[in-house]
Amino acid sequence: MVATATGRAHANTEAMTSDERMDRIFKALSSKPRRQILTLLATGTGEGGPQCCSAQELCACEFVERLGLGAPTVSHHMKALNDAGLVASEKRGSWVYYRLRLDTVQYVADELMALIGCATPANS
Repeated sequence: MVATATGRAHANTEAMTSDERMDRIFKALSSKPRRQILTLLATGTGEGGPQCCSAQELCACEFVERLGLGAPTVSHHMKALNDAGLVASEKRGSWVYYRLRLDTVQYVADELMALIGCATPANS
C-alpha cells in the first residue's frame, strides 16, 4: 500500500505484473454497483451543489443516495475500486470524495487493444 497526499492508502498497482493488475481491475469491474459508480464519476453527474460535489468528483454520500446502497456497502465497493486503481480519493471533513483515474482507464483500454492485436499509440 502507498499513502496518497491525503494520507489515504491505495494499492501500488505499478508494483504488480500486468496480469495481476488486470486481474484486480477486472475483479473490481465484475460488480454492477461498481460499474454504476464509475459511470456516475465518468459522466460528471456530481454537479449537484457547491456544498458537496464538483463535476470531477463525487462525495461518498452521493453514491449512497443515487444507488440506494448503505454506507458500509459503498465503502466496500469504493475500497475495491481504489485498490484496483480505478478511483482516487480524498478525505475532507467527515466525507470522502472520489474521482475517476483516467490513467487507469487508458491503461485498461490499451491492454484490451493489445489483447486483440490492435496496437494503440501508447503501445506502438
